[in-house]
Amino acid sequence: MDRVSAVRCETYDIDKLDKIIENQFQEFEKEKPLIKAGDKVVIKPNLIMRSRPENAATTHPELIAAIIRAVKRRGGNPIIAESPGGPYTKQYLHSIYNGTGIAAVAEREGAELNFDTGSVEVPTNGGKKVNTFEIINPIANADVVISAAKLKTHAQMTYSGAVKNLFGSIPGLKKPEFHYRFQNVPDFAAMLVDLCETIKPAISFIDGIVGMEGNGPTGGTPKKLGVIFAGTNPYAVDLVATAAIGFKAGDIPVLADAISRGLCPQDITGVELCGDGADAFGKFKVPDSVSLDFLAGFPEFIRKPLNKLCTPKPVIVKKKCIGCGKCAESCPQHTIEIKDRKAVIDYSKCIKCFCCHEMCPKQAINIKRFRLFGKRG
Repeated sequence: MDRVSAVRCETYDIDKLDKIIENQFQEFEKEKPLIKAGDKVVIKPNLIMRSRPENAATTHPELIAAIIRAVKRRGGNPIIAESPGGPYTKQYLHSIYNGTGIAAVAEREGAELNFDTGSVEVPTNGGKKVNTFEIINPIANADVVISAAKLKTHAQMTYSGAVKNLFGSIPGLKKPEFHYRFQNVPDFAAMLVDLCETIKPAISFIDGIVGMEGNGPTGGTPKKLGVIFAGTNPYAVDLVATAAIGFKAGDIPVLADAISRGLCPQDITGVELCGDGADAFGKFKVPDSVSLDFLAGFPEFIRKPLNKLCTPKPVIVKKKCIGCGKCAESCPQHTIEIKDRKAVIDYSKCIKCFCCHEMCPKQAINIKRFRLFGKRG
């Protein structure tokens, strides 16, 4: 039975984090060590964009600091690596590391920051949707990979955690290709499971001290949960984390696919909980993009047009838009143009992947849903 640790923590105080992360490492080293002396250990945080820790869009740097300390105690060589949305260049990585507070803790704790912008094709060994992935060099060449995710809601995938975090293993501007290839959410989820099975993180942590609810992964609202999750099965870790914020496994496309493959228990009764367990920590608000099932009982000829009408879409907030072009750069369908210093969406080609919403640095893209029965509670 898979074990997952859920430990209450109300602060990003490094001394407290150090003790918790060390105890969680020890919890999962009872049978065999996770790290050997001399191992090249890549810590993969969620650094989706240049955003300060208090915005809760990225993994908090002090949690990364605690993981660095645990790695070094075991004789590992810690390397922090991420490929955020946007160009995978040294200049952009410098901006991301500095803007998220990661550069400061890496210098303080003696960890290496990755600036190798190369990548390599890695076979999936029987992937459901993908035969090979282009993976950034530090992760492809690592002895050990640690997923250090941020607990967030997600406009496309409902939730972002340990598994979704690994999408940052693909070079930045290659990501839109996957959104284009896998426009259907279950297919995209299956691709993410293929990716996770290819990378196989040794241990996964989720920063749930302060997560993000609402229109995540970048445009939501910080929400204090006060929990750090950890485990060696990233699907089980996500299962417990989502249960703690009020979701069922079937609500989360990635978990639904993992369960269908026998990679994840059906629910948390199939998980051995340690630490403080998984009490109901608090329900999160879901993204506006998440579909409701109220149409399920309608006949097909009614459901299809209503579903099309009710499908959420990204909408430009012109007062906030500065015409930077980040949305156009991230759009897999190339449906966005910058006209008169404002973004314009061609909805006839929009696939509703919400990459534009995700990558907008000014939160100038909202998710709009036509509501048949008024506002959701």
